[in-house]
Amino acid sequence: MSNRDVVVDALRELVDALDRRVAQVERLGEARIAREAAGLRKEALRRIQELTTASSDRDTREAERSGGAMTDEGGPPRKDV
Repeated sequence: MSNRDVVVDALRELVDALDRRVAQVERLGEARIAREAAGLRKEALRRIQELTTASSDRDTREAERSGGAMTDEGGPPRKDV
């Protein structure tokens, strides 16, 4: 598992924990806590999207670069005359 995958998994766990949290409306400062939790959740989701999109874009570029560059024999493609 890559470092990126570890970070994405940790961020998903964070989002899940924030989703499970129940607001304690009777507690002092709860409105601020809920606001900050919502901001943290939004930022975590943005970062997950950023990391997973960057990964799939990189994989696509690598596949495009390697596709057709070499024949099965390991040499450059031959041009039939």
